[in-house]
Amino acid sequence: MSDRGSRSGLEPRFLTGGESALLLACALLAAACANPAVHRDVAMDSLPPSIAAQPGDRHVLAGEWEYVDGDAIDRLTFDEEGNGHYDWKDGRFETRTLVGHTWHGMWFQKENDRDGGFTVEFSPDFSEGEGRWWYSRIETNHAPTQKGGTFHLRKNTARMNHTDTPPAP
Repeated sequence: MSDRGSRSGLEPRFLTGGESALLLACALLAAACANPAVHRDVAMDSLPPSIAAQPGDRHVLAGEWEYVDGDAIDRLTFDEEGNGHYDWKDGRFETRTLVGHTWHGMWFQKENDRDGGFTVEFSPDFSEGEGRWWYSRIETNHAPTQKGGTFHLRKNTARMNHTDTPPAP
């Protein structure tokens, strides 16, 4: 029985402000779950065709890069799939994904028995990027607490000096 003296307890009841907000939140959540957001890649139509990368198109990673981590500068070389080696601790990179301007991958160092992950956000022309790396494993420890770091990548491009004479055909 209701406290209003009702015999059936079925009289209309008005929602309080809190109940209304909760009901609205539930309705919005149900609608969002029924219509999941569609993933949209970063617009690439402003880039030159030779630079624009489509999902899975990793050719923009191919070539020589400078890896700058504090005072350390290392040379990296990647193939058309974005995989490559570097001299420090017999290291190598493996690309997992390149979507839009975001690159995700793994790094491995055989000499000191470590590996981890990285992510890079590239500039619009893919000439440089800001990255972050972390540990996934140090020797037998698969949950290391050591922190990773940040780095900067710059693509090395062959530039001819105006005073250089091109070779004869």
